[in-house]
Amino acid sequence: MNMFSALGDPTRRKILEMLARNGPMSATQISEKFQISPPAISQHLKTLREAELVLVEKKAQRRIYSINPRAMHDLENWASQMAQLWNQRFDALEIVIEAEKKKILESKSKG
Repeated sequence: MNMFSALGDPTRRKILEMLARNGPMSATQISEKFQISPPAISQHLKTLREAELVLVEKKAQRRIYSINPRAMHDLENWASQMAQLWNQRFDALEIVIEAEKKKILESKSKG
């Protein structure tokens, strides 16, 4: 699963937000924060792991999850590129609007 599909689920987004706020957490600690079953949380963690959004470290019987900084960097770059493209489109639109305003003012001043 790609990272955007994984981020489509609100529970998975909340898990990532928790990890970003609190740092590494065990699967049990994560599960305790939700009102859904531990197996359901485990499935969400598996999806996040497969999408490479989280890293997992095994410590004895526990699995400790943390944000994958590389994935967050990739998401940030993508979002930045999208913002830049939209800003370019808005800048182009502003030029068109200003040109239209100028035409309207010129036609009013002639009439």
